[in-house]
Amino acid sequence: MMTENSILMSKASESLKGKWGLAIGTFVIYMMIVSIIGALIPFAHLIVGGAFQLGISIFSLSIARQQDSRVEQIFAGFNNFGRALSAFLLIFIFVLFWLLLLIIPGIIASISYSMTFFILADDDSISAMDAIKKSKQMMNGYKWKYFRLSLRFFGLALLCILTLGIGFLWLIPYQYVTYAKFYDDVKNNYLLNQQKN
Repeated sequence: MMTENSILMSKASESLKGKWGLAIGTFVIYMMIVSIIGALIPFAHLIVGGAFQLGISIFSLSIARQQDSRVEQIFAGFNNFGRALSAFLLIFIFVLFWLLLLIIPGIIASISYSMTFFILADDDSISAMDAIKKSKQMMNGYKWKYFRLSLRFFGLALLCILTLGIGFLWLIPYQYVTYAKFYDDVKNNYLLNQQKN
């Protein structure tokens, strides 16, 4: 039984209590580094984007699970640079392929692969391609739920614009930690289904 999106958001908010400063500071540092690298070196995001995405996934999961959370976790993805790079490039190619066909298949594909970096963060032994395949399996039947969750954040993002963007300082960590909660929820259901089969 999947947890309602509203409850996942509430749980994310609970996990962030007492850690808002750390979360906001970490995401500001993360976005500044990624932006500076992208501005200074063309196409650098294709090379380091996967490592940073893995790092921010590790950080988000640690907050969602109320574990030890540290700023330096955003660099943890470089410890598995090859897997992170492979996953990032493969997802980029797959989503681009589907987008070239039609926008909607591209959106569906990106949602199918959305758990990949959380899977990599959870399992040091899984390959990039296997993580992508596992994400597709885990998201089977939950893509519409994920899309509706994303729409909630889109609505909140519109409100953040009214705050001259200041609200994004809270929204972005909140969104990532909620997605980490979503991942844990989907993962638990996936494992239960595996045991039944």
